[in-house]
Amino acid sequence: MTKDTTNLKALYQTPSAHELFFEKNILDRAATERIVKKGLEKTDDGELYLEFTQSESFVFEDGCIKTSSFDISKGFGLRSVVQDRQGYAHSADVSETALEKACQTVQAVRQGYEGIKNIFPKKTNHSFYTKRNPINLVDFDKKIRLLQEINRYARAKNSSIEQVTISLRGKWQAIGIMRPDGYWAEDIRPIAMLSINIVTKKGDRLEYGCCRKGLRGTYDSFLEEGNWKSYVDEALRKSLLNQEAIAAPAGVMPVVLGPGEPGTLLHEAIGHGLEGDFNRKNLSVFSNRIGEKVAADCVSVVDDGTLQDKWGTLNIDDEGTPTQRNVLIENGILKGYMQDRMNARLMGQMPTGNCRRESYAHLPMPRMTSTFMLGGKHDPEKIISSVNRGIYAVDFSGGQVDIVNGNFVFSTTEAYMIENGQITTPIKGATLVGNGPDIMTKVKMVGNNLELDTGSGHCGKNGQSVPVNVGQPTVLIDSMTVGGTAS
Repeated sequence: MTKDTTNLKALYQTPSAHELFFEKNILDRAATERIVKKGLEKTDDGELYLEFTQSESFVFEDGCIKTSSFDISKGFGLRSVVQDRQGYAHSADVSETALEKACQTVQAVRQGYEGIKNIFPKKTNHSFYTKRNPINLVDFDKKIRLLQEINRYARAKNSSIEQVTISLRGKWQAIGIMRPDGYWAEDIRPIAMLSINIVTKKGDRLEYGCCRKGLRGTYDSFLEEGNWKSYVDEALRKSLLNQEAIAAPAGVMPVVLGPGEPGTLLHEAIGHGLEGDFNRKNLSVFSNRIGEKVAADCVSVVDDGTLQDKWGTLNIDDEGTPTQRNVLIENGILKGYMQDRMNARLMGQMPTGNCRRESYAHLPMPRMTSTFMLGGKHDPEKIISSVNRGIYAVDFSGGQVDIVNGNFVFSTTEAYMIENGQITTPIKGATLVGNGPDIMTKVKMVGNNLELDTGSGHCGKNGQSVPVNVGQPTVLIDSMTVGGTAS
């Protein structure tokens, strides 16, 4: 019998997903288990994915709150898997009646079932972030005062500031995963993000600078005055730097990628090509190449979903598999792919804790968590001094990559000339063009200063967006095509 939802406040304050879904007047556990078991019989795999999310967002601009939002949502997704076929149904109506109707939809893929079972049961007790709710821990008035204080501090810093935009976002999500074999896994996932964007004007020239911080956790660190002031200072530094930037040169030249944020290039040009679905379908330049040399000897790449409090970290993935540290490339040799359960089963491999979905309304698929290149042995200053003339790229605004052939184009948002072994003039309008596997063979020096980005980045795939981290140390690529705007 379906139970009525009564107290929403009690729901999003609950300490566990099990309590929320089965003890707060939403579903009956025994009845749900019966429905899922019957609905997913004669399948290779599948699960019921339950989700409850509370989120808020504030945007402060032009001296006032420009927009604010608060949302509570819940829903389920039911998936059946037979060989490489998937049946999926989802609904915002979390009830036994809706579940039974969903079962009728997902059973359509059972035709052709041959009785193959390979479920990989796995459990974990690890926890890499708090369960506390960032939205409920800080009073509404305190959040507004924080935005006002940031705005006042920023506008007092420099007379050339034309616009200050501040965004504060928080989310608290409870998820539960039930499989037909009785397996139950759950997670509580908080997220907090602060973004500061500053536009400066000198003459007719407008330039933009931003600083974003995101994590699995609460607003606590954002409330510390020393922290948010440093974020303002960084956004202003970038905006003023761009005021002095000259047009970027064009040509083939050495490129030094700075630590942290430039890992975006690695994420796009290499990371997506190592996801299991592309490789099972032979759509990646890395397909069928495990054990082969795919990068320079100094290149090692991992995807790690277990880093404490990081934006891209998860305790379990969206199929209930515990996350782990996955070595993708070691000393230039391809070691493995990032796998969900379906693609791992079809490839005769094990799932790696990399199955993700944007929400209950989306099919899960193999995705990255925190993907980065490991540190090497070189002093970053010596890497710079080894370059006679080239580009030092510190940050990117994003780019495009073709998974099939590995070709990419990336635009820089902070970059400099390297001249006679010294970082000199800031440049703007530089794009980096190349082929991911080819570039990885041209890495000549890897610094000992590994950093991850500051969080808040999202990865898009098949219309879905999920939070991820990127990272790397300082890296020298001895030859890369730079697209510039200098005449």
